[in-house]
Amino acid sequence: MKNKLFGQNTGLYASEMILGAAMLGTRNGYGASAKEAELILKAYADEGGNFIDTSDRYQLGESEELVGKFIDHQRSNFIICTKYTQSNQAEPAITNRGNHRKAMRQAVESSLKRLKTDYIDIYMPHFDDGITPVDEIIRGLEDLVTAGKVLYTGLTNFPAWKAAAIGSQTRLTALEIEYNLLQRTAERELIPMAAQFGLGTMMYSPLAGGLLTGKYRQGEAGRINRSSDSDYQENDLTKKTIDQLILIGSELHASPGQIAMAWVMTKNTFPIIGARTVAHIHDALQAASLQLRPEHISQLDQLSAVSLGYPHDLLATVQRSS
Repeated sequence: MKNKLFGQNTGLYASEMILGAAMLGTRNGYGASAKEAELILKAYADEGGNFIDTSDRYQLGESEELVGKFIDHQRSNFIICTKYTQSNQAEPAITNRGNHRKAMRQAVESSLKRLKTDYIDIYMPHFDDGITPVDEIIRGLEDLVTAGKVLYTGLTNFPAWKAAAIGSQTRLTALEIEYNLLQRTAERELIPMAAQFGLGTMMYSPLAGGLLTGKYRQGEAGRINRSSDSDYQENDLTKKTIDQLILIGSELHASPGQIAMAWVMTKNTFPIIGARTVAHIHDALQAASLQLRPEHISQLDQLSAVSLGYPHDLLATVQRSS
């Protein structure tokens, strides 16, 4: 696996694919056992992976615990990103959730203990809570950096206007957003904003919850249908996209999921690969060696394109006519 510079605001080299740790642990009732989690982490590291994304919410803190156990005695070899907002408690007290400074302090101290480390490489709110003032988030994150508990800061699941307001007042490093062939609305504002501020962009759900692997067509279970008894159905875009992934995959001797992952990698981003089994991580990592041809990228780009909406569509018309 290759390494590349993480954004334009650091000299930090990171693996081109990030290991997402949401499925490491079983406290939520579904995920990888401690033994399987260790095998997943080892398989990722053996392929040269050095970037792990977790959260205090994942498996109610067990994900961080398993990551902490794995990186113990080799901490400096890994980039650890973790997040706070919802707490690691199933039913947190109102003072322990949200993005305010009290919740931030409680969360970072707990994460440090679970990760068995005295610093976190990248720390960020997991969601915009819609309440905490921008200035409070900024000052809280800056204080953590000053204290040496956090090296870099970022945001996840924030609207672009608020992320831009924070980014204009402090030195953000990372942005984590949902992005895949069926979810490209981030191209309207979030991705251009990240480019403007030089942020390392982390893309979660690159396979759309496993939808782009085509496995649900075969009756397999996964994140999308695990909590639903309804029959699996595809809309027109999903059907055409999966069909095209299968077609390209047949040309390149790769699975639809590997093609979908390789497409995300052509966007100069860092896709986050989730895994519940060792087989999942091995399959995903093979996408790093795929070389999509220009016509493949163009076909997928055009098939899954979204309207950028106002004012972008208007401006594009004006600029073409001028």
